[in-house]
Amino acid sequence: MSHTTIQELAEFGQSAWLDYINRAMLENGKLKDLVAKGLRGLTSNPSIFNQVISSSPDYDARILQLKKGGRSTFEIYDELTVADIRDAADIFTPVYEKTDGLDGYVSLEINPKLANQVEPQVNEGIRLFKKVNRPNLMIKVPATKAGLQVVEELTARGINVNATLIFSLEQYVETAQSYLRGLKRLAGENSNLNHVRSVASVFISRMDTAVDEQLEEILADMTDSAKKSNVQSLKGRAAVANSRIIFEKFKELFAGNAFKSLEAKKANVQRVLWGSTSTKNPAYSDIKYVTELIAQPTVNTIPEKTLNAFLDHGHVKDAFTYDVREAHAVIQDLKDLGIDVRHVCEDLLRDGVVAFEDAFDALLASIEKKAAQLSTVKS
Repeated sequence: MSHTTIQELAEFGQSAWLDYINRAMLENGKLKDLVAKGLRGLTSNPSIFNQVISSSPDYDARILQLKKGGRSTFEIYDELTVADIRDAADIFTPVYEKTDGLDGYVSLEINPKLANQVEPQVNEGIRLFKKVNRPNLMIKVPATKAGLQVVEELTARGINVNATLIFSLEQYVETAQSYLRGLKRLAGENSNLNHVRSVASVFISRMDTAVDEQLEEILADMTDSAKKSNVQSLKGRAAVANSRIIFEKFKELFAGNAFKSLEAKKANVQRVLWGSTSTKNPAYSDIKYVTELIAQPTVNTIPEKTLNAFLDHGHVKDAFTYDVREAHAVIQDLKDLGIDVRHVCEDLLRDGVVAFEDAFDALLASIEKKAAQLSTVKS
């Protein structure tokens, strides 16, 4: 097999993970083939599971079996998702072992209906980690105010955490600090922290979609061609600029005293993960949020279509060679136009939590509908 671009990414220092899962790819060798091409991990979410379970017959036999066994709709969901995640984790075990625990992770999200509760999320995270029973599992926790406490608590218990739905610099800093507090607590009980890993998932494309909509409204009212050109030049730049600033803060935090004191116990940095990296605007490159976010040590969790595009025509080159002041200038230019990225991020977080809740509700409804239909057909 020829050397692939995602293998080149790994050699550079960025890990490509897949933002997708289904039963078919676990059974037909497709996921194993992607691993052979250099894929180093996988993430999932309620929306993905809703898509694959509702539209595929691959889960029907198991749904019927569980329904006949008296399982509730939630229990059926739990069994289906845990089985997929466990099987995916087994496929990635060689990656996990070869990279000494750096990669090879599969992420499973806590019930998003619990996003604003602390203790129920902690309990659910512990339950899922025990039920999947694989060291290369990451428990996905939305980085809400409650979620930040969950990140700390799960980390303190030695559980790998994928802190997700991060949009703003401030939210990222709070997430990293939660991870560090969890490590510090764990360090009081353990002499070696090397077994604990975490990522901070920063969502990308949604920010450009939101900011570009506001820029379009501003452009519609402008008549000066020079000013319009300047405003037009800001389209599609907010998300990467925000990410560049977050990455700089990552380097600062994990070079600081709070982390240095844990390194003697072999603590691992919490890598930044770029999420939601499909291109929504057809005017932009189909691999924009891969090529413009190549930096080490980071992760990019990439939707299947975007991953295939990068394998086809992507190139590996450090994207963050420019001074971070350029990124700050973009954010300031937007603010001067009345677009405060912090407020955009607050809206995106709130909408993201609701979207995950809605996807979860839709997933349970799909399972319930399927179970009813299958029971009728078989009876």
